[in-house]
Amino acid sequence: MTSVANPAIAPGATEADLDQTTPAGSFSLARGLVAWREEMDAAVAAFFSSCVHCGLCASACPFYVETGDPQYTPIHKLEPLRLLWEQEYTLWGRLKVKAGLDQRRVTDAMLAQWEPLLYDSCSMCGRCSLVCPVGNDIQYMIRKAREGMVASGHAPEGLVAASVRAVTTGSPMGLQWKTLEVQIKHVETATGLTVPIDQPAADYLVLLSSMEIINFPEYLEAITKIFDHAGVSWTLSTQCFEATNAGIQIGSKDIAAQLVQRVVDAAEALAVKNVISPECGHAYTAIRWEGPNVIQRAYPFKVWHIIEVLDQLRAQGRLQTEGKEDDRLSLHDPCNLARKSGVIQQQRRLMDLIAGNFVDLKEHGEFQWCCGAGGGVSSNERAEPLKLAAFKRKKAQIEEVEPERMVTMCATCRTQLEEGLEEFNMDIPVVGLTELIADHLVEKG
Repeated sequence: MTSVANPAIAPGATEADLDQTTPAGSFSLARGLVAWREEMDAAVAAFFSSCVHCGLCASACPFYVETGDPQYTPIHKLEPLRLLWEQEYTLWGRLKVKAGLDQRRVTDAMLAQWEPLLYDSCSMCGRCSLVCPVGNDIQYMIRKAREGMVASGHAPEGLVAASVRAVTTGSPMGLQWKTLEVQIKHVETATGLTVPIDQPAADYLVLLSSMEIINFPEYLEAITKIFDHAGVSWTLSTQCFEATNAGIQIGSKDIAAQLVQRVVDAAEALAVKNVISPECGHAYTAIRWEGPNVIQRAYPFKVWHIIEVLDQLRAQGRLQTEGKEDDRLSLHDPCNLARKSGVIQQQRRLMDLIAGNFVDLKEHGEFQWCCGAGGGVSSNERAEPLKLAAFKRKKAQIEEVEPERMVTMCATCRTQLEEGLEEFNMDIPVVGLTELIADHLVEKG
């Protein structure tokens, strides 16, 4: 989205301070500043106050590590938000502005300069937050910073378009039920099983991501087989099938709340007990952790990632498998699933069922290196070269253990792994864990 530099707006300005003669760009800037002021809370103040400028966050960021460019230092990406906080929310900052000792201002030009830092070079993977010696949650602040960027008109065209499609069609890729219906018919033909649709009082409402429907239709076939095998009561909903939340990615609480509410309405209409997020780390954290906050109420159902459900079925003795994969397998933990949500051992217990030659990456689980595609980066075409540069860290991890195949449980990670490995001429196929489990189910007698 193209931005035009505009005159600075003094600290404390609101939309009401601008009349009809004010340039449009400045009005957008004012909306952005208002949004940032709404995001200023005790946590943000504590984080900015306690930062010791040690630079350790840089060493945890694949965008910095693989480029060596200091502008990709995570805390640096927050400079406009930090500047507004200092000038308006600290005594020393207000005194400096009043005395004319600080002439800096958050301007439209500054936001245009910082937009690529906040969107292209940050997947909000949270690794920087993990290593911060004073406990600053930098990715949390990046999420807040994006609220002001969206409000001021500074967001990548790809994410803007995805958000518009999500609101208008229900899917960030513009998919509608008729597209999924075609896939359902293929699954039913291939398996001889029925995919339940709009079944009231089912134990589980299954969500999908558009990427799975288009790129990895084998996922739907896999869960259909697994749930039939385990005797699971489940359903899809024609009212809402999409798990991806473009509002969280772009940084708009209003859009995020609208998309979460669609899921809640569908689940409540069918009176289901649980909602299952698909193999998508972002979708899982969006509906499970951020969802109740953005709609400001608790759910009448529980939310699980598909891997959690599969591990529960394993523990209950309802997941009977036979045979094991002979080739050397390794595992990529999606950041949202492992680092942010603590789902780490579940996938390894499932791998034990079907992998005869499994080796973990040296840094895995909560210390896993991001693939570089999360946080909306994969929807941002402008970020493609930088995304592939960041992937070199994952490439180095994979080269250390020399697997014959990689396994993951996130459609975005899977796509990035496939693209990155192809880019660097590494002939290593990537497979989803759910479909691997389905391949090893004991056949019914």
